[in-house]
Amino acid sequence: MTERWAIAPAEGGGAEVVPLGPGGLPAGPVRREPDLVAAVRGRPEAGRWVWRSTAEVYPRLLAAGVRVERCYDVEDAETLLLGHEGRYGEPRSAAAALARLRGGPVPPDPPARAAEPGAQSSLFEPEAVHLPLTDLVEVHAEQQRRHDATAHPDRMRLLTAAESAGMLVATEMNRAGLPWSADVHRRMLHELLGERYAGGGEPRRLAELADEVSAAFGRRVRPDLPADVVKAFAQAGIKVRSTRHREIEEIDHPAVAPLLAYKKLYRIWVAHGWSWLQDWVREGRFRPEFHAGGTVSGRWVTNGGGGLQIPKVIRRAVVADPGWRLVVADADQMEPRVLAAISRDPGLMEVAGRETDLYQSVSERAFSGDRGQAKLAVLGAVYGQTSGDGLKNLAALRRRFPRAVAYVDEAARAGEEGRLVRTWLGRTCPPVARTGDDGSEEAGLPQDGPDGTGEAADAGAWGGGWTSGHSSADSRARGRFTRNFVVQGSAADWALLLLAALRQTCAGMAAELVFFQHDEVIVHCPEEEAATVVAAIREASDLAGRLTFGQTPVRFPFTTAVVECYADAK
Repeated sequence: MTERWAIAPAEGGGAEVVPLGPGGLPAGPVRREPDLVAAVRGRPEAGRWVWRSTAEVYPRLLAAGVRVERCYDVEDAETLLLGHEGRYGEPRSAAAALARLRGGPVPPDPPARAAEPGAQSSLFEPEAVHLPLTDLVEVHAEQQRRHDATAHPDRMRLLTAAESAGMLVATEMNRAGLPWSADVHRRMLHELLGERYAGGGEPRRLAELADEVSAAFGRRVRPDLPADVVKAFAQAGIKVRSTRHREIEEIDHPAVAPLLAYKKLYRIWVAHGWSWLQDWVREGRFRPEFHAGGTVSGRWVTNGGGGLQIPKVIRRAVVADPGWRLVVADADQMEPRVLAAISRDPGLMEVAGRETDLYQSVSERAFSGDRGQAKLAVLGAVYGQTSGDGLKNLAALRRRFPRAVAYVDEAARAGEEGRLVRTWLGRTCPPVARTGDDGSEEAGLPQDGPDGTGEAADAGAWGGGWTSGHSSADSRARGRFTRNFVVQGSAADWALLLLAALRQTCAGMAAELVFFQHDEVIVHCPEEEAATVVAAIREASDLAGRLTFGQTPVRFPFTTAVVECYADAK
């Protein structure tokens, strides 16, 4: 059986293919095929396909009913390798990789494509530079040598394979779509927002709340304009800096209650209202465009539609097909379990080896049974919240789990000093954000909090090399990020292997992966397959843990619900 074949769409149509041997070198002649789909379908012996970009090839194959077991995405591998080499931010295209290899001028990457509402992923990425198959194979072979030169070659190869598998999953999810009932969504919008007015103005309930806010202030106020609200509070003798919920909820003023209600409903109307439903839901499916590894830490993003920010109330519209079920699985306390695995702290590994409440177990060992304090301490260690009571909690955690705290402390210190910081498998956080010509950072400091809010909370990208004018505050901020990066990034690496294993199990079933974000996965399956899917998730979690972190006692349990409606799983 030939393990690997390389393939590239050919100019003028068709495709070029070649078998690969040791070191990624050609093991036979390049063959020209009249049809790309037929070229893949006619080679069932291919265990892995090497191609420039999954987004270029795989949507066409799926549209023709051809599923690929494994692939190697050259451009994604280039991104990972550039990061590992401290060159994050350099052009990542295969054409750029070839130019670097041959010492020629390096072309810039083509601009990213904006998603079109409700559209399927395009078959070919726009403005991609065509690369003959022989050149692509040359880049691939050089990447194999670069993998050998990394700090842990086996881990880095596993990361590259896992991310390529994630791209297959993302493409399949984009084609499947998330089951969505437009009728339920419309009824829900009517219940929450009332009737729609002609001309696209605010629906009835928002208009009523806006009138209540204005009446409370004694003058006309636009609650959708924060500056207008701040001014109205000032005229009432109340100084506020913003209209954020946490800043105004305790204010004693009759405008507060209708204002908060307005803000909540306004977000639903704007982000998931009737226009959103028309734009993004087609034929009973919501179709955001998932992108694997879309952030520095490896967490996924979606291109349009807010696919990773579905409010709880809107989840009522996520409904399985008749006779089918949604298997919704959440990883339990993933961050501290990952910290146990990467730090090799004996005490924390022992606690994380149980499928019980980890924070309660930590509290019994270090915080006299106070679970709340234990959770704050663990999350404070991961996210760098070490001021005030956090400092005291961290000291208690350090006494009981010294290796775990030392691990994230060292990651923070390395970040502050501008060193490269890596996940367990080798995904690399670049040294510092690049500075533009005007002195501003082209990519701001990635931020994320313990609640994981924000679809792409860490989507900012660190560029390559220190800037000339970085401050101590910049260094501390990067240290807080790298402290979190080693945990969140390693969790993202583990999740990719989980998805890859689950995808292989579902391959022989009707079940389909339809949603993934950070620590949650949804499988849509016939009712009779639900129990099998639940078991498959547990097995995939165990396998991903062993593959990612080796033999440790740490376990990664899931809370799983089999439901007809997504909202019923929470």
